[in-house]
Amino acid sequence: MRLSQLFAKPSKNEGLDYKIDSHRLLTQAGFIRESTAGRYYMLPLGIKVHQNIEKIIRDHMNKAGAQELIMPVLHPIDLWEETNRTTTTGFELMKVEDRRGAEFALGGTAEEMAVDLVRKFNISYRDLPFNIYQFSMKFRDELRARGGLLRVREFVMKDAYSFSTEEQFQDIYEQMWDAYINIFADMDLKVDVAAADNGYIGGEYCHEFIVESEVGESRYLVNSKTGEAWHEDVAVQEHGDKNTNEKEAKLEEVDAPRGKTMEDGAKHHNLPMWQQIKDVLYFDEATDRYVLAIIRGDLDVNEAKLTHVAKAWDLRAASDEEIIDDLNSAPGFISPVGFVKKGVKSGKEAVMVADKSLRSIRNAYGGANKKDKDLLNINIDRDYQPDIEGDIAMAEPNEAMIEKRGIEVGNIFQLGYHYSNLMDSAEYTSKEGKREKYYMGCYGIGLGRTMAAIVETHQDEKGIIWPASISPASLHIVAMRGGEDQAEKLYESLVSSGVEVIYDDRDLSAGAKLADADLIGVPLRAICSEKTSKKDVIEVTSRSDGDTQMLKADELLNTLKNS
Repeated sequence: MRLSQLFAKPSKNEGLDYKIDSHRLLTQAGFIRESTAGRYYMLPLGIKVHQNIEKIIRDHMNKAGAQELIMPVLHPIDLWEETNRTTTTGFELMKVEDRRGAEFALGGTAEEMAVDLVRKFNISYRDLPFNIYQFSMKFRDELRARGGLLRVREFVMKDAYSFSTEEQFQDIYEQMWDAYINIFADMDLKVDVAAADNGYIGGEYCHEFIVESEVGESRYLVNSKTGEAWHEDVAVQEHGDKNTNEKEAKLEEVDAPRGKTMEDGAKHHNLPMWQQIKDVLYFDEATDRYVLAIIRGDLDVNEAKLTHVAKAWDLRAASDEEIIDDLNSAPGFISPVGFVKKGVKSGKEAVMVADKSLRSIRNAYGGANKKDKDLLNINIDRDYQPDIEGDIAMAEPNEAMIEKRGIEVGNIFQLGYHYSNLMDSAEYTSKEGKREKYYMGCYGIGLGRTMAAIVETHQDEKGIIWPASISPASLHIVAMRGGEDQAEKLYESLVSSGVEVIYDDRDLSAGAKLADADLIGVPLRAICSEKTSKKDVIEVTSRSDGDTQMLKADELLNTLKNS
């Protein structure tokens, strides 16, 4: 590839205001360009990297026995209605209608399509297990696209779906786990594997493959001794008893002319935060009910945990108007004591969900459902009875648990019978001749996000440093004054030998060419100049460590072929 002929050449004037390094560098180096928010053009240099990532994934998926196919991008909406995901997804579903009035979902994930395909065949136990996968465009109407390729509205995903008996599933899951470890190792990405929440996908358990990075959206905790990791949405901690040996005191209402925050309450009563009850009121749009989450005051509510425990789908914070007018309470002074008994004016249901940490305290304090009024000596069971109890607390780092933040580049899900139970005829014929439900798993990797994660972890102040396995080229040739003929000859020789080469043959200064070479980030750079031409050698420099060698053309070719 001659840079003089390259469409979308590097430009350091682009993306100067981008806050995420990968967003800025991929834009400046000419790998991507934004269309509209959350949608990107993959440019000629970018598509080469994208294809190399795809090749690595495909190689390992095939080695693991998975079979590639392609599914339609438009999913008949009735398939999503069959599994109730038209209203319960974790992202806003994008829909289109054709000229016949048929409605389709733009695929955000493809479990329904995979099941619909498989149930079109007369599958028996002899056909199991199998794993089918595809590389396809996915669409998600994200509320806030951000960070370049890190959170987008259109992206290419490798998504795979396994079909098996329950007894066969664990082997498939472990095969995919191992395949993912090898995939990311081949891309020079170090990943933590964290137990995670399945969210809208369904199923009982899953794991995320996370690249540690401060720009990532995944917060997770790692055991400092074992290395075992958990996403914050599933991490469980014991919070320890505080004062359960105290005798229960009489419930008392007191004046409390204070602000609305937890800090205001602790300061006003001169009592520890942990003894206060934190009340967080939500409204679940999907089930049309209020959800009051209550927790020990020194802890925070994890909304993902709360969603599962309360069997909610679409939580939002309740408004002050709802708190006052519909629930007859007061913002900042909500209390579990008498909360549900007061009723809801609109007739909507209200459910109270208590975190298990409230069993670790006695004689708590908090609001009284009246402005500037608090209750002292609140005790669970005696003064209020939760509708649901469970773990809804956000886990926090401690001596045993290290907090990390990172970029989720892949995930593997146990789906079990979730989709086969919801979809008609999702069955195979057993050895005994009975119709049995498929046991399923799904396995995803986002290619664009993986590209961004690689840039976030492989860069310096000059630009990108691509791992050789996914670099857009093996060598970047820079022709200096007096070395044009040598560079031309080297380029033609390497191309004819099947080596991917970027050749900067532009009429620019040496400094500009070298700056662009550093920005693009090919692992090896070859300088051809008057000096090297006279000595019949080539100056070859490693992008990662700056190590420089003088090599003959045939030595360079051997180096490239053996790398």
